[in-house]
Amino acid sequence: MQKDLTQGGAFRTLATFSAPFLLAYFLQTFYGLADLFIIGQYAGSPDITAVAVGSQVMHMLTVMIVGLAMGTTVMISRAVGGKDYNTIGRAIGNSVTLFGGLSLLAAMLLYLFVDQIVGAMFTPPESVAQTRSYLAICFMGVPFIVAYNVICSIFRGLGDSKSPMYFVAVACGLNVVLDYVFIGEMGLKAEGAAYATVIAQFVSLLFSALFIRRYKESFHMERKLLRPHSPSVKEIVRVGLPISLQDGFIQISFIVITVIANRRGVEVAAAVGIVEKIICILFLVPSSMLSAISAISAQNIGAGKPERARLTMRYGIYVCLAYGGFFALLLQPLSDASISLFTTETAVILFGGQYLRAYVVDTALAGVHFCFSGYFCACGLSIVSFIHNSLSIVLLRIPGSYLASVWYPDHLTPMGMAAPIGSMFSIVVCVGVYVWMRRRC
Repeated sequence: MQKDLTQGGAFRTLATFSAPFLLAYFLQTFYGLADLFIIGQYAGSPDITAVAVGSQVMHMLTVMIVGLAMGTTVMISRAVGGKDYNTIGRAIGNSVTLFGGLSLLAAMLLYLFVDQIVGAMFTPPESVAQTRSYLAICFMGVPFIVAYNVICSIFRGLGDSKSPMYFVAVACGLNVVLDYVFIGEMGLKAEGAAYATVIAQFVSLLFSALFIRRYKESFHMERKLLRPHSPSVKEIVRVGLPISLQDGFIQISFIVITVIANRRGVEVAAAVGIVEKIICILFLVPSSMLSAISAISAQNIGAGKPERARLTMRYGIYVCLAYGGFFALLLQPLSDASISLFTTETAVILFGGQYLRAYVVDTALAGVHFCFSGYFCACGLSIVSFIHNSLSIVLLRIPGSYLASVWYPDHLTPMGMAAPIGSMFSIVVCVGVYVWMRRRC
């Protein structure tokens, strides 16, 4: 049965519900690194580059799917809070229909335009063929990836954040085993990594589909609930689409900043690449807070407890400020040592330390607007998150990174400051919208 997130201590609920999110995100991060690590043991640079480029494309696609599926999570959470079991069933049924159709269409279009996508990623010539093969196989598995993430969003909407963690663990473990079989034993290289990913996602999908039968008493699924219900579809899209577009835009901005770094030379490119990996790991806590606050706040809003929803957001902000502040201070003297874990090149360590010392401050600042975004999503105002993130990227992050690269060609600290400055802008917008919402209540 679904879990009630409207009772008990608000901080304890947030901590226990967000912990599985954190572990799941960690496993997903490890999942992506495993392919690169294993193919690096058995293949050369062209195949490593193919998997790196292909993984970047698939990561962008996955985060956009997860963002769109957030509409399902929020709709179900509100219905659970209001004990509206008919709406729960309708939300699940329409999610199956909506995402099923979208996944088949996406798989077909992505496969047809795979050559254009490979070209748009500025793939090195020697890696084009392997990248195309990798993406073509992964694109055929898009329906599995979509279905798996939608089922995870349904579980989280029902108040269960642990089950999706188990599904990720199954996919991660199987992917590593299959990587060694396909890449190491069968010599399939980049294609082997793609087959391992798709098969692991398919098995995890089957596992999750069987698991959801435990919740049959929480909602009544009938065939008629699979028929498109305009208000339900609109609500899922209204909440999920801005998040999906926002996450896709953020991934594009990372690619643009990577291109800016690449133009400054191989040492700078390597330094920025290493720091992005470190920041990706540090951002696991803020990301888990965003997802947890969305589900918890939505359920409390549905139950008529808006103050508890706001309290959950505030606790999330406190956690992110404490966590981000700790690492921002810790890595000031330890930035160079952190970069040296990945390379022994003096120039890369120097540039990476400069970039990390400035960029790591964003761990705390981004965590704040992540928590606001989770709350806005629960309120059905995910468009606010899309707007402040888009403006931050267009007005500050990308221009700031470019100008810093032009004005300070021998130092990366100014370029690293672009992200924290962008987050400060987002916080100002979020606080303004939050104050406006409180005055209207």
